[in-house]
Amino acid sequence: MKNILLIGLGRFGKHVALQLNQLGHEVMAVDANEERVNKVLPFVTNAQIGDSTDAEFLKSLGIGNYDICFVAIGGDFQNSLETTSLLKELGAKLVISRAERDVQEKFLLRNGADKVVYPEKQVAKWASIRYTDDHILDYMEVDASHAIFEVEVPEEWIGKTVGELDIRKRHNINILAVKKDGEISITISADTLLTENVTLLVLGEYKEIRKCFHI
Repeated sequence: MKNILLIGLGRFGKHVALQLNQLGHEVMAVDANEERVNKVLPFVTNAQIGDSTDAEFLKSLGIGNYDICFVAIGGDFQNSLETTSLLKELGAKLVISRAERDVQEKFLLRNGADKVVYPEKQVAKWASIRYTDDHILDYMEVDASHAIFEVEVPEEWIGKTVGELDIRKRHNINILAVKKDGEISITISADTLLTENVTLLVLGEYKEIRKCFHI
């Protein structure tokens, strides 16, 4: 369980608050808008109405006590940038800020953000890859060139074992798990038999996975 400061409670910030609550973290939520603060009260440990560009207000929150500071401010980049910079100046351990454009990401990283999330860009990429091929059931980017895919078993693999196919050596792809009827098994061995009623969670370079699974 982590102690988290969440600044900005618009649509994105509210979803972050809900998810953090489900994960069992302690969350202090902050926004200048009283109505937004009231809406997240059932899902957070504490909440305050305040201006995050006011250094004295931020000091009163005890910034150094939080494991993570999320800046989820949308629609006011100047506000987001100032908040990010102040948090770092006040001793924040880890600042994660939201960007809405490519250029914002660069400025945030230069002004105190340790990490930047770009929801629209990330979801657009995920949706484009996920829904443009019938064989892809899910997708998660690991870095610029590697990803985890949930894919159907290629027809030519059905009835063969992982050892027979020797996927890691031939394609430099790792099978992380087999999924059947919503249940995931991570016990993968050379004797694991691949059938048509399962899907695979595989990790590898994006270009190798595309080639191997005809994506």
